[in-house]
Amino acid sequence: MRLFHSLVLVTVVLLFFGVAASAQETGNATESDSVAPAPASVGADVPLTYFGPAPSTFDPRLVGPNQLLRAGPIDLDAGTITLPLYEGQLVDGRKVWYILTDTDDKGNADALGLNWAPKLTYTDVGRGARTATLEENATLTFESGAVDFQPEREVVPGPAPNAFPPTNATPGSMGDENYSPLVRVENAGGAIYNAPMIAFDVDRAALNFSNGTPDYGIVHDKVVSIDPTNNTVTIALTQGFSFAKPVLYLSTDASDTLAAALEGATYAPALNDIPVGGDDSAFSGIERIFVFINGPTGPDNPQRQGLNSALIDGRSPLNVFGGIPSVANDYSPLWDMNLGEWTNASIENGYRSRLTEEFQILGFVEDGWITGPAGAPYGSVGIIVNCPIAHRFL
Repeated sequence: MRLFHSLVLVTVVLLFFGVAASAQETGNATESDSVAPAPASVGADVPLTYFGPAPSTFDPRLVGPNQLLRAGPIDLDAGTITLPLYEGQLVDGRKVWYILTDTDDKGNADALGLNWAPKLTYTDVGRGARTATLEENATLTFESGAVDFQPEREVVPGPAPNAFPPTNATPGSMGDENYSPLVRVENAGGAIYNAPMIAFDVDRAALNFSNGTPDYGIVHDKVVSIDPTNNTVTIALTQGFSFAKPVLYLSTDASDTLAAALEGATYAPALNDIPVGGDDSAFSGIERIFVFINGPTGPDNPQRQGLNSALIDGRSPLNVFGGIPSVANDYSPLWDMNLGEWTNASIENGYRSRLTEEFQILGFVEDGWITGPAGAPYGSVGIIVNCPIAHRFL
């Protein structure tokens, strides 16, 4: 599938553009494209207070809201999550500030409120997972992987209605050749953790952004605020779907510079060593995400979706994920890009609409209504984005 990388590189990486600019856009339930469900009392003869608790309250596998990443509180109105901020160091002593979102260690996932992602076991190939040592003071010393947060992120969309490719796309943070958000803790059972870097080579005092005005020259572009006194960082979330269930997720890293620029994520070149295209086959470390180039547009269109919409109106492209925790057992925070384009025939016949479920999408592909870019075969385009799932609305 990497053969298509050069053909679709520019268009693929637009998938997350829009929500990175403003956390307020993510959770505002008054927007036409908000994924938050309507209350059960709509159309009923009794008020919402008469309804019992959601079934997910008793069994997370049942329908209803479910916070999946439980390491910190989620603000659904603001579209943010507040997580512990961890301090570590490189072997040369430079400080590493990071968060934890996922691990293949089931016990620690439960204990720390992280997502359990067994597939991370298979990401320790090449540079896919860095190595760290647990020190006596409970910090991690990373053997490699540095990030430069100084570049200024710049994204200039192309002219509407086809707003891609961008006329310019510059990442706001650049990892070196050995940077991956994944880390294997060598002397603590060899478990692999998803530990995206938030800041690097700065002292604690420089991270005092509790007033919500972070300096993006030294921190990740998705940071909303940092409280170094309480060791917390608040991060913007993004809207999407998984098997027709609306979700919120973090987007922290990408294996491609254009993807990183457009999402406000960190370029993590070491992720390129992790194989793609295998989805749920044995020893696969990834899961699929489904992205549309030319979905319906218009900020007030309840069917809006895709890259054109995201670049034109600055909102989420509403991408569709494969398996997530509590829905399937094949979750990985590393998502393998599958890029789709509605055909002219599907548009002329009025079949183009918002799709929210994997097998629904694959059915349209099988019937020929959706293809890869410019009619290319549908499938992986060779780019990985690190998007830990945070919340399921239904």
